[in-house]
Amino acid sequence: MSAGGDHGSPDTYRSPLASRYASPEMCFVFSDRYKFRTWRQLWLWLAEAEQTLGLPITDDQIQEMKSNLDNIDFKMAAEEEKRLRHDVMAHVHTFGHCCPKAAGIIHLGATSCYVGDNTDLIILRNALDLLLPKLARVISRLADFAKERASLPTLGFTHFQPAQLTTVGKRCCLWIQDLCMDLQNLKRVRDDLRFRGVKGTTGTQASFLQLFEGDDHKVEQLDKMVTEKAGFKRAFIITGQTYTRKVDIEVLSVLASLGASVHKICTDIRLLANLKEMEEPFEKQQIGSSAMPYKRNPMRSERCCSLARHLMTLVMDPLQTASVQWFERTLDDSANRRICLAEAFLTADTILNTLQNVSEGLVVYPKVIERRIRQELPFMATENIIMAMVKAGGSRQDCHEKIRVLSQQAAAVVKQEGGDNDLIERIQADAYFSPIHSQLDRLLDPSSFTGRASQQVQRFLEEEVYPLLKPYESVMKVKAELCL
Repeated sequence: MSAGGDHGSPDTYRSPLASRYASPEMCFVFSDRYKFRTWRQLWLWLAEAEQTLGLPITDDQIQEMKSNLDNIDFKMAAEEEKRLRHDVMAHVHTFGHCCPKAAGIIHLGATSCYVGDNTDLIILRNALDLLLPKLARVISRLADFAKERASLPTLGFTHFQPAQLTTVGKRCCLWIQDLCMDLQNLKRVRDDLRFRGVKGTTGTQASFLQLFEGDDHKVEQLDKMVTEKAGFKRAFIITGQTYTRKVDIEVLSVLASLGASVHKICTDIRLLANLKEMEEPFEKQQIGSSAMPYKRNPMRSERCCSLARHLMTLVMDPLQTASVQWFERTLDDSANRRICLAEAFLTADTILNTLQNVSEGLVVYPKVIERRIRQELPFMATENIIMAMVKAGGSRQDCHEKIRVLSQQAAAVVKQEGGDNDLIERIQADAYFSPIHSQLDRLLDPSSFTGRASQQVQRFLEEEVYPLLKPYESVMKVKAELCL
């Protein structure tokens, strides 16, 4: 068996990110075919630019390279790499084998990082381009959810203890706000990407200066032409052999931050599922537990949390890699980057696909929410009741003491007897409070305890969310599809 085994076989390990979770389009961006086809494209762009600037490269050689961009003999390349112990030279030979006329000018003046690093930057850019609309769709689905439930009162929690009321839509906006920050950060890091370009072995462009017989302008033009062919607006002026590994830190830091956002959101959903106030979608034939057939476990949210933890840890790889790159470069970055870059994007892709699926099918149970409010609202309403009694001519101190006693009695029923909160019934039965008995329904209206929550939702969506989503309007209708 070849090194790494047969990855299509059930007898060898396969990454669950590729085999179970990530989308086909993200898996393709990190595939061998995409990678090595991009290497060949980079060699073609280099040859075209070198020909344009006067090097003796013929049209036949260019055409031969164009005709064989997709004609990759992966078996031959693997054999060459095993023989040469050098992946780039293995593919130089493999490309040259099917391009005999062009074989002598493939990789002319370049170093391995010309194809390796530039391909990585192209892949990072294209992978970010896949994530951006997926994140925008999640935000859009949650925005629809928040708008629809902007005024639905619900019990707020601080320290996971009952607090003042908020609304279901306002709580959702807490999630949306974090994701909007992630969308902005993803866009920023994508737009800030620069091409490594044509720099040579230690970044000095010495080999290209020699090829063009000391003509600085032509070397600069070569770098500019290849950068433009690759679709980048800018290239690094300064590099060692590689582009600075700080770029990998920036990209994976943004993905790690996205992981933190998703983990918080899905933890909230899991807690709300336990309270029976909200559930993620549950399919007709889905099984929650092999032992307990009644269970409806929040497995999608749990999957998001599980993978988000992995995503958050991956930023440690580029942090450590960048810190130990000696001088112009060391090769101890290579094996690590093969793993962490791909895994970060496949993981981010998976949690966004899954969260979109969740956000498209969230189920809310208003009656459960209402019952929980009824259990806690009487205590929260006591200040309003005191104020109403004072307006009716009562003493603030006398009323406070009356309510304190009744509240303790009601709390004992809840905690010691497992009964319902009967504070309001006790107030209704006490003649002292007769001046405000007719006002109790109004004083206990949950909507009067949610402050400006609904207005905040409306303003937030209109001023911050919808403008941010506008560039992605054309892809908003795409539904989420889970692999497993």
